[in-house]
Amino acid sequence: MALHISSACFIVMGHSRVHRIRAVASEGSATLKTVEEKVNLGGSDLKVSRVGIGAWSWGDTTYWNNFEWNDRMEKAAKNAFDASIDGGLTFFDTAEVYGSGLALGAINSETLLGRFIRERKEKDPNVEVEVATKFAALPWRLGRQSVLSALKDSLCRLGLNSVDLYQLHWPGVWGNEGYIDGLGDAVEKGLVKAVGVSNYSEKRLREAYEKLKKRGIPLASNQVNYSLIYRAPEEKGVKAACDELGITLIAYSPIAQGVLTGKYTPDKPPSGPRGRIYTPEFLTRLQPLLNKIAEIGEKYDKTPTQVSLNWLVAQGNVIPIPGAKTAEQAKEFTGALGWRLTDEEVAELRSMASEIKPTIGFPVENL
Repeated sequence: MALHISSACFIVMGHSRVHRIRAVASEGSATLKTVEEKVNLGGSDLKVSRVGIGAWSWGDTTYWNNFEWNDRMEKAAKNAFDASIDGGLTFFDTAEVYGSGLALGAINSETLLGRFIRERKEKDPNVEVEVATKFAALPWRLGRQSVLSALKDSLCRLGLNSVDLYQLHWPGVWGNEGYIDGLGDAVEKGLVKAVGVSNYSEKRLREAYEKLKKRGIPLASNQVNYSLIYRAPEEKGVKAACDELGITLIAYSPIAQGVLTGKYTPDKPPSGPRGRIYTPEFLTRLQPLLNKIAEIGEKYDKTPTQVSLNWLVAQGNVIPIPGAKTAEQAKEFTGALGWRLTDEEVAELRSMASEIKPTIGFPVENL
C-alpha cells in the first residue's frame, strides 16, 4: 500500500458546486427495495447500505491494475460506481493513500470518487451516497490537529464540505490518543457524521471506544481484513468486541481480493503482488472449499462471489466492502443481498475453511 500523501489540494472549490452527501436513504428510492434497507453504522445516526464498495483499486498503480492506470480503467471504474448506485449499494470507502502521488500514472482515489459523485449528481441531483475515507497515521503526523488538517485535504480532493465516515487507517507508532481526539474534534466541528478506526486490535478498539465515549461520541466502526478464509477478527476477539460495544465491523478484502470468486486456479493465479500471497500451492488447498461454495451457490442460483459475501452478512453486524473495477462486478455484488445462507451452510463453510492455513493480514493489526 502506497503511503505518499499530498498536502496540497488543487480542486478550486468555488468554481463548482460542493455537494453535501446525505446519509439517510430516501423513502422513495426504488433501488433500495431490490436489495435491503440501510442500517445504522454502529451507534451513530449514519445509515449505510448493507454491502459497500471499496475504492482501493481506483487510480492505483502500486498493487492493483498491473501497475498502470489509464482512461479505459477510469471509465470502467465510473461505470462500476454508477452500477453500484443503481443497485442500491451506496456506501463507498476510500482513503487518502489510495492512488499515491509518488506512483507513476496514479490518480488519487478520493479525487476519482469525488468526480464520479459530481458527475452523477449532475444527472440525478437527489442521489444519495455515503462516503467514507481514512487518515493515514504516518510517523511524522502528531496531535489532533494533524487529523483535522488531513481531513480538510481529503474533503478538498473529494469536493465535499463534510464526509459521512472518517476513520483512522491503522494505529500509529505513537500519538494515538491525539488521533482519537482529532476524530472527536471532527465530529464536533461538523466535518464528519461518524468516526471509526481500521486495523485495530481488540485492546486498541476498546481504548478508542472509551476515549470517544467520554465526549459522548460513538465509535461507529472498525474496518478490518475479514473473509471466509481470513477470520482473524473472530479468532482474536475483535468481532466479539464489536458486537459487545455496538461497533459495526466493516470487512475489507471480503472475497480475498478475488480469490473466493473461483476465477483463479493453481494454473492461473492472480497477477502482481497478489500472486505472492495466493500462490498455486494455496489455491490447490483452497479448491475443495471453492467447490463447496459453488455447490451451495447453485442451490440459490448465486455465484461464488455472492455466496462468500452473504456468508459475511450472515455473521451479523458486518458490512463487506468488495472492490469493484467494472459495472459487471458491481451488479454481481448486489446479488449478495435479499437472501441468507442457512445456519448449517454458514457452519459448514467455516468448518471447511478452518482446515486451510489463512493468508497474511495487514501487518499492524496485531499491535
